[in-house]
Amino acid sequence: MTGQTIRNHTFAALKIGDEASLTRTVGVNDISLFAAVSGDVNPAHLDPLFIGDGTACGQIAAHGMWTAAMVSAVLGTRLPGPGTIYLDQTAHFRCPVVPGDTITATVRVAEKRDPGRIVVLDTFCTNQRGERVLEGAATVVAPANEMTLPATPAPKAVLLPASRYTPFIDEARAAPPIRAAIVHPCSRAAILGAVEVRDEGLLDPLLIGPEAKIRAVAEEAGVSLEGMEIESTEHSHAAAARAVELAVARKVAVLVKGSLHTDELLGAVVARESGLRTERRISHAYAMDVPAYGKPVIVTDAAINIAPTLEHKRDICQNAIDLMRLMGADQPRVAVLAAAEMVNPAMPATLDAAALTVMAARGQITGGLVDGPLAFDNAISPEAARTKGIASAVAGQADILLVPDLEAGNMLAKQLIYFAGATAAGLVLGARVPIVLTSRADPLSARIASAALAKLCVLRKAVPGVPA
Repeated sequence: MTGQTIRNHTFAALKIGDEASLTRTVGVNDISLFAAVSGDVNPAHLDPLFIGDGTACGQIAAHGMWTAAMVSAVLGTRLPGPGTIYLDQTAHFRCPVVPGDTITATVRVAEKRDPGRIVVLDTFCTNQRGERVLEGAATVVAPANEMTLPATPAPKAVLLPASRYTPFIDEARAAPPIRAAIVHPCSRAAILGAVEVRDEGLLDPLLIGPEAKIRAVAEEAGVSLEGMEIESTEHSHAAAARAVELAVARKVAVLVKGSLHTDELLGAVVARESGLRTERRISHAYAMDVPAYGKPVIVTDAAINIAPTLEHKRDICQNAIDLMRLMGADQPRVAVLAAAEMVNPAMPATLDAAALTVMAARGQITGGLVDGPLAFDNAISPEAARTKGIASAVAGQADILLVPDLEAGNMLAKQLIYFAGATAAGLVLGARVPIVLTSRADPLSARIASAALAKLCVLRKAVPGVPA
């Protein structure tokens, strides 16, 4: 390999003793990525406190095949190079490789056999101390024709953390399923969602809607409804009303939106006679696991309140704080977002943000730290906040992003999902029972996370908006 090209060595050109090398330093991320790709999650490679031979080594070791892969890289890119066909490899591992070691892989031509263009090469890897960590021999078919090719840049690998929802989901699974009304599950997505949360041990679904339609959809989707109770209603409006009645009577603890319109379900929930209303305005929260952010974050409101007033925003803020406290944050940090971080009378969102900050300081919002207006960058980036000279207990480390209106929230949440790989658990808060509100486009991970958070609200008797 020279500069931006890769040149091979043909069988005819190879001489006994020819050699080539490649050097790399192994890091913790290299080991984790190799584990992710190979599926080899042996704790010796991932857990520094793993006790293997009776002692805790205090340090992880790289996979032996990570080192062997360096030999393959030399053969394929340097000697003999492109066009080489691997036939056989022996490998003897002489010494462990640990994070920080600099490994040099070397191949040396030992034997040539023709016909067949067979080449045997001695292969070995040494660390920065000159110790051999691997020894062996490779047998290859060398290329017949010379090639000079553009060097292809190595793909950039991104190591994503394990789902931050795993502890919540595990806790929810550990408890017996709770009764949940699946309201009008008359689409393939809705019926499959009901089966999924049942099979995950999270919810015990009660299907409410036109029975014939529900059964027809289940048959079309190829799922069995055996063991699931159906409460038949005439249409979606009736299904929503019946679900609310059952929740008020405490016969179901969670409502899950099926294939009816969101307005139909929430209209039944907030109706004056429903019995599910509280003093708090209902709002939607996306509890999001964004891989590029260091902790869970809530985006609110992105689905219910189109153009919330200051009073509405107070309730939206309080609902989100209550949910984030349920998720384990003692004093959630709320960034009230606007397009700029300075109060500007021409930008109403900045006025509302400043008012909410004062309301929190005077006890009208409790349980969290509230600051605004903050632009998105200085709400989530400490560097951006420092650059702009913002002194704040919230800036750069927000747990909750309170958006100016539904349009801004919906666009922000969808961008995080589709551009940043976020998982979003969607819940409606402020009623006497949690309401799972997911989209047909949501992946299974989002539906499971939503059901798990709803279940934890019930188990911990901490439904946002409901007095303890």
